[in-house]
Amino acid sequence: MDAKVTGIVGYIGWIGWLIAFLAGDKEGAKFHLNQSLVLNIASFILTFVYVIPILGLIIGFVGGIAIFVFWIMGLINAIKEEEKPLPIIGGIHLIDKE
Repeated sequence: MDAKVTGIVGYIGWIGWLIAFLAGDKEGAKFHLNQSLVLNIASFILTFVYVIPILGLIIGFVGGIAIFVFWIMGLINAIKEEEKPLPIIGGIHLIDKE
């Protein structure tokens, strides 16, 4: 897979991220692989917020909408081959750029 396809596939959940990381152009798509990994982890953490009685529903609902919007933004950036960081969580780097 070339860098564009790798970046796009990386945004398709955990399985898509694994496929992109293992079979794709990691060097060309490191930015989008990092962004989608952070997005997947944020989504995973958000699922535990629902345990909190009333506050969890509110935070979970708003957070879920934010995660969905960030996912759309990241996917559009990968399609356009742009490296724009996502709001709030875009500055987190789990995959080294070098």
